[in-house]
Amino acid sequence: MRQTATKICAALGLVDRDLSILLTTDADIHELNRAFRGKDRPTDVLSFSQWEGEPPQADQALLGDIAISLETASRQARTRGHSLEHELQHLLVHGVLHLLGHDHVKAPKAARRMRKEERRLHGLLNEKRNARTRRKR
Repeated sequence: MRQTATKICAALGLVDRDLSILLTTDADIHELNRAFRGKDRPTDVLSFSQWEGEPPQADQALLGDIAISLETASRQARTRGHSLEHELQHLLVHGVLHLLGHDHVKAPKAARRMRKEERRLHGLLNEKRNARTRRKR
């Protein structure tokens, strides 16, 4: 997760920034979701930005906190037919983009921008993984 987060931040021009990642249970993320979003159910990923509304300043090291439910991620990976690693990568990309102000709920245009950026980041991450796989052969 650390390497993936570092690559995501580098691709977004956010080097030397800190990001807190909590891998947790459905029960714990349920509590967070209820406390902070008023949603009485577990979810896959939650993002808590440290700079709501404004881009991070040059001297602001901490981007925010991301919580990911390993139980939900595991179920989603099985349902979607891919690895847990791939699902965690997807959730981390999604969470980081939320930290940066992207939103897929409020407006269709914003959702399209977020999906486009998700695809770009996944492409960069998978391009590097595919290159490593080719070198090992």
